[in-house]
Amino acid sequence: MIDDLNHAFAHPLTRSEATAIDTCDRISVRDHIITVEIGAFQAERGTTQRIRFDVVVEVQPLSGEIEDDVDRILSYDRVTEAIEASLSEERLNLLETLAERVADRILLAPQAQRVFVRIEKIDRGPGNLGVEIVRVRTRALDAGLRRLEDTPHPIVLFLANSVVSSDSLSDWIAAAETNDRPVIICVDTPQTAPPQVFQHKMVQRRIDLLAIEQNAWVLASHDNRCVVVGTKTELDWGMRHDQISVWAPSKIVLDAVDGPPTHMVDMPALVEWFSKEMQAVQVVFVGAAPTGELATAREAQVDQAQL
Repeated sequence: MIDDLNHAFAHPLTRSEATAIDTCDRISVRDHIITVEIGAFQAERGTTQRIRFDVVVEVQPLSGEIEDDVDRILSYDRVTEAIEASLSEERLNLLETLAERVADRILLAPQAQRVFVRIEKIDRGPGNLGVEIVRVRTRALDAGLRRLEDTPHPIVLFLANSVVSSDSLSDWIAAAETNDRPVIICVDTPQTAPPQVFQHKMVQRRIDLLAIEQNAWVLASHDNRCVVVGTKTELDWGMRHDQISVWAPSKIVLDAVDGPPTHMVDMPALVEWFSKEMQAVQVVFVGAAPTGELATAREAQVDQAQL
C-alpha cells in the first residue's frame, strides 16, 4: 500500500515511481525557474517574483526501434512550451490555475498518460510556497481537451454609441445571432466622460475600463440575447454554445501579459488588440472607423446589418 503521507512532499519523480501501476517511461523537467507577475494579493500586482516548476510526465513506452527520431518521443520542449504558453495567455492569480493549464497542455500530447506538476513561489515567504497536482489521461479528459483546442475563431463586432441607441441595434444583434461564426460585441466608452484622475495612470485605466463595462450592460439591457462576459473562459464557452457575448474588458486587459498601453483610450485600437487576442477572423466597426493597421478590420454601414 502506498504511504501517501510519506510521499506527499517527495519530488514528483519519486511520487511517480511510487504510485505507478503499469510500466512506463518518464521525462522530467526539474528546477525550471521563471520570473513572472502572479498572485491574488494586491501586493503581488505590478511586481514580479520567481516561481519554480518540477514536472514529470509518464509516457507509453515506444514499440519498436526509436531510430533516434525526435518526432516519435515527447520532447522536453513540450513541457517548457506548455509552461510558457500558460503564462503568456493572461495574468493569473492562482498557482492552482497555472498548474491545471500546464497539465492540460501536456496531456494533449498523444504520448502523455499521467503528469505531475509542482509549482512553488520562491520569494513569497520564509519557505517555498506551492501546489502540486496529478492528472491522468482519460477518454473523457482527452475529449474535453480536444474540444478546447477546437474553439472557433469569432467575428468581433464593434458598435458605437450611436448604433446602440438606434433602431438598427436589433438588426445587428439578429445578424450576429444568425451568423455561422460566433460573434463577440464590443462597445464604446460612454458619451459622458468618466472621472479623470490625472496623477494616477493605473487608477485612470481602471476607471476607463469600468466605464466601458457600464456601456456593455446598457447594451445587454436592450436585448436578452446579449450576455456580458469578462473572462476568456466565459468567452470560449459562449463561442461554443452560440451565445452572443458582450465584452467587459477590465479583467482581460488588466491580466494581459502583453496588454495594450496604459494610456490607451483609443477604442478602435483597443478593439483590434482584443481581436488579435481572440484570434478573430474579422473585425467589423459600425459607427466608427478601424485604425487601418489590422488587415481583418473593416467599416460597415450603420443601416446595413451584414457581417
